[in-house]
Amino acid sequence: MTGDTLTSRTLAEAAADASTCTKCRLSGGRTQVVYGVGSPDADLMFIGEGPGFNEDKQGIPFVGAAGQLLNTMLQEHGIPREDVYIANVIKCRPPGNRDPLPDEIESCKPWLDEQLNLIRPSVIVTLGNFATRFMLNQMISISRVRGQRFRIHGRTVIPTFHPAAILHGGGMASKQMQALRDDFAEIRRALEERAAAPSEPEPEEQLGLF
Repeated sequence: MTGDTLTSRTLAEAAADASTCTKCRLSGGRTQVVYGVGSPDADLMFIGEGPGFNEDKQGIPFVGAAGQLLNTMLQEHGIPREDVYIANVIKCRPPGNRDPLPDEIESCKPWLDEQLNLIRPSVIVTLGNFATRFMLNQMISISRVRGQRFRIHGRTVIPTFHPAAILHGGGMASKQMQALRDDFAEIRRALEERAAAPSEPEPEEQLGLF
């Protein structure tokens, strides 16, 4: 991908290009690339770690139990899922759901960079430790930064728990679940503040992560 390509093609064209990616070893074990889903003009973008079993089979991020919990949170806070964009740092499922390796992350990074440049969300929500550390470029714990706002290249980044961690760590009655609800209330406030603020000109430079 060249700089000109990043600015001249559509999100659908980028997804078609990504669908045949062989830049790292993960391409050999995937069923299909899980590029992302949602509105190409979304103000709100969610970023998780990578596809799981169900996502790999269906080609859509967050379609299992974690996806259902994400849908519930969106509905509770009046945010239509079709108005947001959902993606992962890694576009192919690692074998056995292991953590992505550094060279795999580096190979996949241009796809997420391009998604951010094409969609230009005003608010980004990172789901879990991996995506949060990746976006903030810091080895930090999600429990210490969840619900806080960070400014990254002119965008508001709000980390929160990954829905799968809620399901595996106590479920709907847990303290983490209440924290997730609190974080979604903060996400809603950030969107409302953005909508009420005077429009700002888009920066001309390409907005890579770092």
